Amino acid sequence: MSKQFWIFLAAGLAIVALLIAGLLVGTKSAHLELRGKILKVRVLSLGPNASLVVTDFRVTNPSAVPFVVSSVEMKLERSSGEAVAGSEVSRVDIDSVFQHQKLIGPHFNDVLTLQDKIGPRQTLDRMAGARFELPESAVDQRQTIRLRIEDVDGTTAEITE
Repeated sequence: MSKQFWIFLAAGLAIVALLIAGLLVGTKSAHLELRGKILKVRVLSLGPNASLVVTDFRVTNPSAVPFVVSSVEMKLERSSGEAVAGSEVSRVDIDSVFQHQKLIGPHFNDVLTLQDKIGPRQTLDRMAGARFELPESAVDQRQTIRLRIEDVDGTTAEITE
């Protein structure tokens, strides 16, 4: 094979590689994702074997597509490594807790609920609450808390303490 063939082949491959790289970079903002971190975790004992866990968190939508919440789930990983799912607490119930139980502290953020939108390139501070059938001491000795937020299209984001 001639030298000219190899030169054209290399140039053609370089052009194709540049086009693919440009396509990937150009469509990156269309990829829906959610980034975040848990800022604060508060625990309120509801009895000897039940606790309310309220997390304040910050989420950022770096994409050019709005993230519409379809579900919010909270899981607690115990010190033994066992994952325990919490029962989601509604916005009205959390507002009531903050109004009547001053031990939990001040109400900083709104609760993230179904159909809430996190706009393109928007950062929001929100909170979520869940009831765990665990004593307060077990919640305090946890390894981590995981907050799973799902979009109406099925994209999920997991925020870890």
